[in-house]
Amino acid sequence: MKYVIILGDGMADEPIESLGGKTILEYADTPNMDALAGRSEIGMVNTVPAGMAPGSDTANLSVLGYDPRRYYSGRSPLEALSIGVPMKDNDIAFRCNFVTLSEDEGKSYDGQTILDHSSGEISTKDSAVLLEAVRAGLENEIYKFYLGTSYRHCMIWEGGEIVPLTPPHDVLGQTIGQYLPGDARLREMMERSYEILKNHPLNLERKAKGLNPANSCWFWGAGSRPALDSFESKTGKRGVMISAVDLLKGIAVGAGMTNISVDGADGTLNTNYAGKAQAAVDALLKDGYDFAYIHVEAPDEMGHQGSIERKIKSVENIDALVVKTVIDGLEAGGEPYRIIITPDHPTPIRLRTHVAKPVPYLLYDSTETTERNWLYNEKDAEKSGNFIADGHELIDKLFDK
Repeated sequence: MKYVIILGDGMADEPIESLGGKTILEYADTPNMDALAGRSEIGMVNTVPAGMAPGSDTANLSVLGYDPRRYYSGRSPLEALSIGVPMKDNDIAFRCNFVTLSEDEGKSYDGQTILDHSSGEISTKDSAVLLEAVRAGLENEIYKFYLGTSYRHCMIWEGGEIVPLTPPHDVLGQTIGQYLPGDARLREMMERSYEILKNHPLNLERKAKGLNPANSCWFWGAGSRPALDSFESKTGKRGVMISAVDLLKGIAVGAGMTNISVDGADGTLNTNYAGKAQAAVDALLKDGYDFAYIHVEAPDEMGHQGSIERKIKSVENIDALVVKTVIDGLEAGGEPYRIIITPDHPTPIRLRTHVAKPVPYLLYDSTETTERNWLYNEKDAEKSGNFIADGHELIDKLFDK
C-alpha cells in the first residue's frame, strides 16, 4: 500500500457573495477531486488546537501527525532547519520577511502602511542581493541573517528572547505602528532595514518596472530549536516531502523525511504542479518510499492577495495537475494506495489571512468501491457528519490505525 497527502495550503474559504454564495472549492471546476469524493470518506478536521495561532506551521504539523501542543516551538526554527542554519540551544530564530511598505512622504516608519507581505512574490535571486545589503548594515555577532526562498528569510538572535510578534499577512493595508515589536532592538532593526532598502538600486529598478519594492524587513514567528520525533519511527513509513516552502522542508528535516526539490516549484500561482506530483509518484513507485506529502502553497498566497479569480485558478490547477497526475501515476503502477486531500487551514478572501476553523478532508482508498453522492467542498464535508477534533489523528485514518 502507498500513501499520499495532497495539502492545498489555505484552500478552504467562506461562502462568497460574488460566487453566488459558494466557497472557492464549491465554485472551482474540480472534476478529479469530486470524482474521488464520491468514492471516499469526507468530513471536517480541526487542525489547529484551541488557543494556538492558525498558522501553516501548527496546521501542517497536525496533518503530519505531530500534536502542536507537544511539538511546536515556533515557526522560524522549522524554516531554519530547512536552510541549514546552525541553531544552538540558546538561539532564537525569527522569520524575516521582505515586505512592501507604502513610502508615504512626511510620515515616519511607524506611520507607513503595509501593502504586500511578499513584495510581489520577489524572486530568491533578487532577495539575495537585498539581504546582502541588510547584512552589511545590521548583522553582528548577536544577530545573523540567512537567505531562504522568495520573500521568506531567517534571522537568528543568539541568546535572545521569544517575544510577541505579528505576522505581516495579518495586517495588510494597515498602518504598521501598533504592530511593530515591543522589543526596542527588533523594532530598531526593522526601521533601519527600511532606510537601507527603500532606495536600494534593485528596489528602484523594481519600482521602475511596476514591481513592488522589498523595502523593509519584518520579523515574526519567533521560536527555539525544535525537536521532532522521527516520522518513520512514529508511523513505520518512509516518507518524502515535496514543497517549495522552507517551513515544510524544515518540518521534514526535523522529522527525518526526505526532501525532494522540483524545478519550477516556487510557491506561486505558476508553480510546477505536475512536476511535484510526478516527483511523488516516482518516489513511491521507483524509489520505494511508502508515503509522500505534496504541499502546494498557491491557494494560500492567492488568499493573502485577496484574489478570488487567482485562488480559484490555483485550486483548479491542483485538481488538474496534481490530483490527476498522482491518481493516473499510481493506477498505472498497479499498487493499492490511499490518499488524503485537505487544506491546512482556511485563508478566506474576505480576511486575507488565516483563521482557526475546521477544514474539509477527503480520504480515498483504491481498494474500496463505495459510491456516495457528495462532492469535495466545505458544505458536503459538514453534511457528512464526520468530524476529527484533533487534527494530528487524521493521519491515523490514512494509515488505517
